[in-house]
Amino acid sequence: MSTAVAAEDSAAGRLDAWTRGYRPLPGIPDEFMDEEGRRRPHWRRLVAALAAFEPEEMRQRFSAADRRIRSRGLSYRVAGEKDERVWPISLMPLLVAEAEWRRIAEGVVQRAELLERVLADVYGEARLIAEDSLPAAAVTGSIDYVAAMRGVQPPGGRGLRLYAADIGRGPDGRWWVIGDRAQAPSGCGYALENRLVVSQAFPDLYAELNVQRLAPFFRGLGAGLKSAGERSEPRIAILSPGAMSLTYYEQAYLARYLGFLLVEGDDLVMRDGRVFVRTIAGLKRCDVIWRHVDAEWCDPLEMNASSRIGVPGLLEAIRRGGVAVENMPGTGMVESRAMLAFLPALSRRLLGQDLIMPNIATWWCGQRRERERVLDEFDKISIAPAFAAELPALQGRSSVLSEELSASERARLRDAIAARGLDYVGQEVVRLSTTPRWSDDRLEPRPFVLRVYCAATRRGWRVMPGGFCRISDRLDARAVAMGDGVESADVWVLAETPVEASTNLPTPETVRITRLLGNLPSRAADNLFWFGRYLERAEATLRVVRCLSARSVDPDAPMRVARQSLDRLMGVLFGWGAVDAAALAEGATVASNQGLRDPTRHGSALSLARSARNAASVIRERLTHQTWELIGRLETIADPAPQRRFSAGEVVDVADEALTIIAALSGLFDENFNRGAGWVFYVIGRCVERGANTCRLLRHFGGDDASEHMLGVMLDLIDSQITYRSRYLVGAALAPVRDMALLDPFNPRSVAFQVNRIDEGIATLPVLRRDGMLEEPKRLTTLLSAELTTQRPEALNDSRMLFVEQSLLALANAIAGRYFLQGPVQGRAEKVTGLE
Repeated sequence: MSTAVAAEDSAAGRLDAWTRGYRPLPGIPDEFMDEEGRRRPHWRRLVAALAAFEPEEMRQRFSAADRRIRSRGLSYRVAGEKDERVWPISLMPLLVAEAEWRRIAEGVVQRAELLERVLADVYGEARLIAEDSLPAAAVTGSIDYVAAMRGVQPPGGRGLRLYAADIGRGPDGRWWVIGDRAQAPSGCGYALENRLVVSQAFPDLYAELNVQRLAPFFRGLGAGLKSAGERSEPRIAILSPGAMSLTYYEQAYLARYLGFLLVEGDDLVMRDGRVFVRTIAGLKRCDVIWRHVDAEWCDPLEMNASSRIGVPGLLEAIRRGGVAVENMPGTGMVESRAMLAFLPALSRRLLGQDLIMPNIATWWCGQRRERERVLDEFDKISIAPAFAAELPALQGRSSVLSEELSASERARLRDAIAARGLDYVGQEVVRLSTTPRWSDDRLEPRPFVLRVYCAATRRGWRVMPGGFCRISDRLDARAVAMGDGVESADVWVLAETPVEASTNLPTPETVRITRLLGNLPSRAADNLFWFGRYLERAEATLRVVRCLSARSVDPDAPMRVARQSLDRLMGVLFGWGAVDAAALAEGATVASNQGLRDPTRHGSALSLARSARNAASVIRERLTHQTWELIGRLETIADPAPQRRFSAGEVVDVADEALTIIAALSGLFDENFNRGAGWVFYVIGRCVERGANTCRLLRHFGGDDASEHMLGVMLDLIDSQITYRSRYLVGAALAPVRDMALLDPFNPRSVAFQVNRIDEGIATLPVLRRDGMLEEPKRLTTLLSAELTTQRPEALNDSRMLFVEQSLLALANAIAGRYFLQGPVQGRAEKVTGLE
């Protein structure tokens, strides 16, 4: 038997093993198999190609995809949870043939246009309500109806810039709309990430199957947002609820991919009917806001007063035409289930067409005849809330079937519908079609929901050729939300002919050359500064821990002198909050373990690594995937999970590994981070912290009572042993060590070197004053630089070293007060005007 024939037989055997038990559910359409149990042609091509891979190669590709997800930090958060979860991607994509996709796209475009016209009428002339085509209570009953937007002309004539429809294939084989998403549709960024991960795992297969590209959609979306601004080069921002948002990763990714600013409510301020971004150069005009904050929370002055994530005065700025917000506040009202009951008739009235893709049959119980029908057919239909996320009569339930309820619950729900029907809808029970899901080396059918995106561009509506697919691990998929047991799959729309490569690159004539990255938002500068400080604190703690462990087992050190140095090292850790008094009493081994990895001590290396990660998470859109991966590795390197106490040698090894990661992070920043204001604040943060820490260490180990052993410890802590030995032929002496640690401008570990770097960085930052007077950060840096330049090492004492340390901390406060101010008295550059 030839090798080729043997390979074909092996592939056929694998394919048979994968699909031997695959059976569509009774009465439920399946994407993989037709009604006769035959594999659909486009799926046959995919699984045959996958079966051609040897099992080991398949495992390697799947493992590589998992590593890529973790290294990129691809994550999401479930409501009520503090920690993020790793993104659960299905390595088996959902396939849709081009002919079928064209029909889906037509239905989504039609629905987007219909909802745009409904919104224009509701917030405009309100003829639909006046003519009884749409009950007023079905509109105003939604918490997402914003009366303040009545009569407001949306920018570009559109209130709906990005629309998404959740669809599924019903029992009749047609695609049905399950729900509309117009408030702030999420998932398109995750869809793009899914594509990157899966296509990199199977690049040849992706090309062979003629999978349509996603980049043109995002290019059109970006151009559409840009066209909403008044200026030719508008400043576009993505308004995020913050790092605790369930989809913060996606928001950061879209900001990085499209080149938009990622801002939070505190980053924006309304002045004179316009919205401005708080930047280190003062207030800069924001032209377009892509809103990811629900309307209820976007303006505490006119909406929910308890909101801390909105922009006070945002609605007034919209009314005065000072900012374009996409989607407009109030668009979310079309998402209510009550609206589903009226869309078929509204389509015929407004568009003169039946819906190409019908939605699930829905009856709003705010109407007497429909309410009576729902009560009569109570045992046959699903009951769901008309406007809210949960049923008012059954808290914690989003939709129910009669058979799922106890007798008392049935009675309570029926009474609630009869008493206040406008809060409820009845819906036809439709079980969704299934698609293959990879599980335990075989394929199994599972229900799915597909979210399809449609963007308003300069050339009309454009549908993403793909989407955000969620696959359930349960057979009942009336609700498929990202959580336990749900995976997200890439969606491949298979063209009938080869697809030309496409990217998100604009044409050269549309780009204005610039060598600056724009004005850095104050919040981003603040977090970059603190990321640098936390990283430096972690490094300093690791060096003290490593030195403590190494010196505790040094056989050559004199006992009394060594004991004194160990006590001072432990004292430093205690003063920094890395260890407690009990650890000090138990000795160096316990103290070094606690200082390395105790999560309850705010100054431990582990806690500081987590603080650095938290600061970095708020600026994730500005960090490369490699940087984020190293930050994650730093946090896990001293993970507290192992309960066994490390030996002194193990502590040294772990600390060395963590210090290597920090060195790699420093290298990435130096090599890859643009030398703009963001990099400057990161560097200043590290320099301030390194300088202050060096002063503290020098007062402990380089004071007037310092022994040669202590001075050797000091050189260890500032990583200057080799430099010292290359300069001096004698052992560690007080004046040379002090000079090297504090005054030497050529030693990258000295305080003088840090101050010089701070001074260089501040000189590149924008100023608010134009009167020639030095701003406070520059004034303090100049004084400190003069102090270190003119000081003699022989004249140094503890008070002078303390003065330098306090001066550095005062400088840090001055930098924060000047550049990071988030309050209403934020400074404004003199040259800033309403058009800037």
